[in-house]
Amino acid sequence: QVQLVESGGGLVQPGGSLRLSCVASGSMEWYAMGWFRQAPGQGREFVGCVSRSGATTIYDDSVRGRFAISRDNAKNTIYLQMNDLKPEDTAVYTCADAWTAHRENVYNQEYQYNHWGQGTRVTVSA
Repeated sequence: QVQLVESGGGLVQPGGSLRLSCVASGSMEWYAMGWFRQAPGQGREFVGCVSRSGATTIYDDSVRGRFAISRDNAKNTIYLQMNDLKPEDTAVYTCADAWTAHRENVYNQEYQYNHWGQGTRVTVSA
């Protein structure tokens, strides 16, 4: 059973930056990797996804241009660089993996993902 562990959350002021990490207990070679978030009192929403190769990414409109996903397959780790953070970015951020035979496929639906981490909390407040 693959385990995913997120880290890097915390309290940051509006306009600030954070970098989240997600480490997998096994190889990520066959998985596209995604980030989701759940704000207080709301449902989980898609943030972004990176393909197996790392060359293809997709983002939700709400974060495009501010957030960037990258991966280091040698370290079984993905990252979510978050810049220009806003109070509405406050949420628990969770990573997930999606098995795929295609190196450039990316996914934005929860049902397409196999394993989920426990999440790391990000609070954007002055």
